[in-house]
Amino acid sequence: MKTSLSKPLVLLASLLCTVAIAQAQEPTPPELPVLPPPSSWEAPALEPFTATYQAMYKGKEAGDATMRVTHTGGDQWRVDMQVVGRRGFASVLGLNIEQSTVFEKHGATYVPLSQATVRKGLFMGKKVTGTYDWKAGTAQWVGDLKKERTQPVPLQPGDQSALLLNLAIMRDARPGGQMHYRYADMGRVRQHDYQAAPDTENVEVGELSYNALRVYRTNGGNDETILWIANGVPTPVRILQREDGQDRIDLRLIEYQGV
Repeated sequence: MKTSLSKPLVLLASLLCTVAIAQAQEPTPPELPVLPPPSSWEAPALEPFTATYQAMYKGKEAGDATMRVTHTGGDQWRVDMQVVGRRGFASVLGLNIEQSTVFEKHGATYVPLSQATVRKGLFMGKKVTGTYDWKAGTAQWVGDLKKERTQPVPLQPGDQSALLLNLAIMRDARPGGQMHYRYADMGRVRQHDYQAAPDTENVEVGELSYNALRVYRTNGGNDETILWIANGVPTPVRILQREDGQDRIDLRLIEYQGV
């Protein structure tokens, strides 16, 4: 299955609401689509996919991002994110970055095994790799990091990498629900708490409109993270980061390919 914004009849067909069709057929404005009650919400199954996002910076196009989930065999999976900034925005956004996490699926739990980050720059680059040693109960990162972040970090069951947080939210989000995670990545541990809206809402991306559930972080302070997810779709349709009440980085789904 492959979709593209250049082919609006195909792109995100499962996400498009019926408003645009109704407007083309009826002279009067259509009624709002019926929102699914909480009991009808279905978490997407973990499955391979490739999703392409348009990257916006303060409302302007700044580059592209690709998120990819691959099944590497047995219980083992891999999630990758690559962000490529356009000239003039790469240094501002810290773009031209690649991240990956190898993990195992144990029942409904995602267990990180290793993590890598590569940041490419015009004059210099940075590379960091980390290993989650669950037998020893610690994780440790090496590479271009401050010395204090290269020390072993105690692990707890359920700890997630930055990339796994996206997949965990997709798995756990329900209308009106709360989610609590421990983030263990790049030599740091942080608590991430999220709240899902009670109902889905209409979200527009360019000329497209679809129903999605808004999920937002509640303990990020002035740094806000908001995701919109659609029923049954294994990747967020929009990811927004805000600082001091202003939109900063905005990733909007423009192409989706599943296996």
